[in-house]
Amino acid sequence: MAEATSPATGRRYGAARVCWAWEVPRSSFYAARRAETGGTAIAARPGRRGPKPVVSDQALLAAIRADLARSPWTGEGHRKVWARLRATDGIRVSRKRVLRLMRQHALLSPHRARPRPDAPHERRIITAAPNLMWATDATQITTVQDGKVWLFGVAEHWNAELLGWHVAKRGTRYEAIQAVGMAVRLQFGHLGAGAGAGAGAGRGLALRHDHGSAFMAGHFQNQIRFWGMAPSYAFVAEPETNGVIERLFRTLKEQIVHGRIFQTID
Repeated sequence: MAEATSPATGRRYGAARVCWAWEVPRSSFYAARRAETGGTAIAARPGRRGPKPVVSDQALLAAIRADLARSPWTGEGHRKVWARLRATDGIRVSRKRVLRLMRQHALLSPHRARPRPDAPHERRIITAAPNLMWATDATQITTVQDGKVWLFGVAEHWNAELLGWHVAKRGTRYEAIQAVGMAVRLQFGHLGAGAGAGAGAGRGLALRHDHGSAFMAGHFQNQIRFWGMAPSYAFVAEPETNGVIERLFRTLKEQIVHGRIFQTID
């Protein structure tokens, strides 16, 4: 039908118009026509598609092997090899490309993972009832005129509700305790001694926080104990143990902060 002539215009329909009307890819049309005429399909082009790099993989691999042979050390990481190729040989390629070639040809330095003892943690940080454990942490938000400002928050471990918050230009122990004080006042109605001591079925309210200087300061620790709270320290270098407030901050940034430009702290 592609060779047929339109009675209205006197011109051929053409393969493109016919394939569009029938909703058939033109590649299928040409493949079927080659099969009818006894032709063979076009062979795929060998090698990678797109623009070709200045230095081929073969040449780069040879340069990597030569650099390793010159090195006085036994076993080198890809970052040092990549830096020396750029500084010494003038070969400017992607670091990840060097890593890929060294990994494929077993040229990476042997390494052994550092043994770590099992952490005494149940991997469960959600409580069965409210006011058993709260979490507090801080994050930074960039503004145009005031620079980076601090956001302190307090979250309920039971349902990840944001109970208290405080935004300030400084991120010290005094600003950190403001968010906790807001949560205590809203949940228990006062800021007197032992405000949180009756929570948690008589066991007292635990406050999970990391080892940041604002939270480990004596002023902060004394104040939460005045309210009847017991500190619950997250493990060092394991932010997942304070994951409730960490995830809340991530959601806050994804849904509110990112994509917006704030002029001032207000």
